[in-house]
Amino acid sequence: MNNTKITEEELVASLQSGDQSALGILYDNYSSALFGVILRIVESQENAEDVLQEAFVKIWRNIASYDRSKGKLYTWLINIARNTAIDSLRAKDHKIKSQIRSLDNSVRSINKQHSIAIHPDHIGLKALVNKMKPEHKQLIDKLYFEGYTQEEAAEELKLPLGTVKTRARAAISQLREIFIGKEAIK
Repeated sequence: MNNTKITEEELVASLQSGDQSALGILYDNYSSALFGVILRIVESQENAEDVLQEAFVKIWRNIASYDRSKGKLYTWLINIARNTAIDSLRAKDHKIKSQIRSLDNSVRSINKQHSIAIHPDHIGLKALVNKMKPEHKQLIDKLYFEGYTQEEAAEELKLPLGTVKTRARAAISQLREIFIGKEAIK
């Protein structure tokens, strides 16, 4: 088969009949255009070469689905090449993301294995809070050890929100003084 005198219809018919020499003609006539499209998408000569090869495999396997009434052969080929290049980028992106997720999971696992949880009892905070005025101790217990918001603590203790805020500031000041006093004792 001479590629200079073959029509597009003859080429498609030869490809659809499984003539491998027609694939060579197709490659000779269209590979540079398809490579240009792929290269613009993947932006790497080496990757573009791999994607071009993959695109021609897809073309060979799917030539039976080519329908001339839906468009020119060139348009069909360009769409396969473009889609193959995009799929390649997505696959690479997915691989990178899964490697990052794997790394994140490893970091989390290491952190869990070697984490040092700070418990208030370890630093003697509970003992310091116990030295506070009862209304301050009660408020610190609600806000910091039980996780209440100031609004929730006000409701629970049946106090105005402003009183809770004022007592919280006073309690923190008192706790600071107790803590500084403890540090001075050491």
